[in-house]
Amino acid sequence: MKKTADLGLVPAGGCETVDLTIPVLFRVHGLFGGPNLVSRRMVPQLEKATAAGVLLAFLGACGGEEPVAPSPPPPPPDPVETSREILIDSVRLVADQRNLDPLDPHDPIRPELVELGRMLAFDRVLSGEKDISCMTCHLPELGGSDALSLTVGQGGQGLGADRIHPSGVFGPRHSTTLFNLHLRRSLFWDGRLEELEDGELRTDAGAHLTPEMIDVFEFGVTSAQALFPVENRQEMRGGSDNPVGALPDGAFTAVWARLMDRLVEFEDYRALFVAAYPGVAFDDMTFAHASNAIGAFMIEGFAMNDTPFDRFLAGDTTQLSTPALRGALRFMNEHRCMRCHETDSFQDRQGDFHNSGVPQFGPGFSDEPGVGDDLGRERVTGDPADRRLFQVPPLRNVELTAPYGHAGQFATLEAIVRHYNNVEARLREYDVSQIPPELRGTLLNNFDEILANLDTLLIPVRFEEGDAGDIVEFLKSLTDPRALTLDLAPDTVPSGLPVDRLTGGRR
Repeated sequence: MKKTADLGLVPAGGCETVDLTIPVLFRVHGLFGGPNLVSRRMVPQLEKATAAGVLLAFLGACGGEEPVAPSPPPPPPDPVETSREILIDSVRLVADQRNLDPLDPHDPIRPELVELGRMLAFDRVLSGEKDISCMTCHLPELGGSDALSLTVGQGGQGLGADRIHPSGVFGPRHSTTLFNLHLRRSLFWDGRLEELEDGELRTDAGAHLTPEMIDVFEFGVTSAQALFPVENRQEMRGGSDNPVGALPDGAFTAVWARLMDRLVEFEDYRALFVAAYPGVAFDDMTFAHASNAIGAFMIEGFAMNDTPFDRFLAGDTTQLSTPALRGALRFMNEHRCMRCHETDSFQDRQGDFHNSGVPQFGPGFSDEPGVGDDLGRERVTGDPADRRLFQVPPLRNVELTAPYGHAGQFATLEAIVRHYNNVEARLREYDVSQIPPELRGTLLNNFDEILANLDTLLIPVRFEEGDAGDIVEFLKSLTDPRALTLDLAPDTVPSGLPVDRLTGGRR
């Protein structure tokens, strides 16, 4: 099936009126690995581009009085290259329609603040038992995560996929990645740490987070992030047999003060704090200064904006393979993935939360002991409409952060992409072999309850099985090469405690 554009042209050089017919194929065999429709919105642009080329050639041939000998016919176009050029133009057009741009860098951060944050983030001194640091579950070598479905926090042994707890204890959710935190307005899977529209922070700490502490923060929610794992027993604080764990649950102010008392003992930390906050006396500093510094380090260390896709948007069309180009069109246009992943970092623009119809297993995240369920955003807002809604994760460097989902339900990138092809069927046919054997028996048979609140955006999504591979190739184009060899751990920290580093790089 063809569409034609007829152009009547009267050149200035005395030639007769010429009727030019420019064929523009709606169906391009090979563009998507088969006869598929090109988006009708792309056709006018493709017609204009083709027409412009023919018009220039025509006017050049008819520009004078002297007859011009006919040129030899050009060689036939390479169908493969032609298809690729159409793909490139189509992806650029859709990216422009979606207002996608290369990712902007973050604002400069003073190096002294970053260095203080780096030392604190890797130092086990901030945990009750001095056996785990912030970075134990956010290893740079594993994309700022830990390669586990569910985290293994305080009391665990080993690193990455080899980390276990002697008592078989798992955390309730998958460890979130740290890439491009300067773009985030809410953190944690349920968004319980968030910046509201009026600029105020909503947190679990309530009045413990004072205006004076908030005044210290330079990076919004990222400055506040480190305040909360240190109070959580399962993550870092531990049991009542250590001075930090002996404090009552919810005693945030006391926990933060006790941790600052620990840091005071090390002269190197005193010097680092003073250098990071010029003009502020060390005795006037609180744990807000420590948390702010950790946020600075995480922004500086995990900021990534030099991906093949960024280079493509900047004009280098060689950066995306043909499968990645096909996947980009499928992701951005055909399968409408950008209804949720809509920003330059491929996260929800409004910071909204969605029920993606994923299964639930593990200890769950509930105020009722032993329930095993996770109500997601509802636990924060109290609104039943938010039941089992979770934050849309940004997708930059997503290739490096397996497994995927709020409980690490999907072992590979292809597995989670395929999940979105008929979510209801995929949920009911969930392959439990993707998760550790000790968690398989905890899988809840609550599929009907999950689907009852499924995001309506996902209900109509269907695609060919072969599409998943193309989408995966596009998602891989969001990987910054620097993330593949990220090494941020210091050799030593001021406390002298061991520093967690994954030997041998990525798993």
